[in-house]
Amino acid sequence: MFKIDLHVHTVKGSSDSSLLPQQLIEESQRIGLDGVCLTEHGGGWNDVSIDREFAESGLIVIPALEVTTDLGHVIAIGLETHYPGIHKIEILRKVVDEKGGVLISAHPLRNFFNAPPYNLNLLYKNWNTAPTTPLEAAKHELFSQVDYIEVTNGANSDKENSFTLEIAKLLGVSGTGGSDSHSTQGLGKSLTVFENPITSKDSLIRELKSGAFYAAEGLNVGNLRKYNGSE
Repeated sequence: MFKIDLHVHTVKGSSDSSLLPQQLIEESQRIGLDGVCLTEHGGGWNDVSIDREFAESGLIVIPALEVTTDLGHVIAIGLETHYPGIHKIEILRKVVDEKGGVLISAHPLRNFFNAPPYNLNLLYKNWNTAPTTPLEAAKHELFSQVDYIEVTNGANSDKENSFTLEIAKLLGVSGTGGSDSHSTQGLGKSLTVFENPITSKDSLIRELKSGAFYAAEGLNVGNLRKYNGSE
């Protein structure tokens, strides 16, 4: 069992984060994370900088991007820097395919159930009538462009995560988990558990494509469990 938080932001590449590399190391070791994926908004990590910061940590640390697209936020594993036009989902899909990577829809229901004007959500901004059921929501174009769906996000509400899980089930798409941490608070609250060890970016992509993983919650409080929605 390999426990990795697939959605983490640090000061290195996310201006809205206060999480320092040493803080990330210490908190990961404290709660028992085996690895993290640095899904920075602006990039900033490469093999050299990761080795410099994390070589002695015992953690597997993998660089990625969280891209703001025209259909919402998407985690691109296989990219470490931005490319022209990837704010359009079709172009991001093409670039990631060329790099042999994968795409994960990140917190697609974020703020969706909030009352106006706090219900801003890129996924549904162009719909005249917002979907009221997972079956309706599952028809959205975004889900045909990604490989996986983040069904548990540590910064989402239980209702947002549960609705997202139902979408993934209807589509038969595997769900991932990530804390979306921008500080030590909540790191490992949501995560992804793999059957096999992850040793590199390539092995992470390979294991994601194998499907031998599940979304989980609760590592941060010592209660690791598979995520099955609100029960």
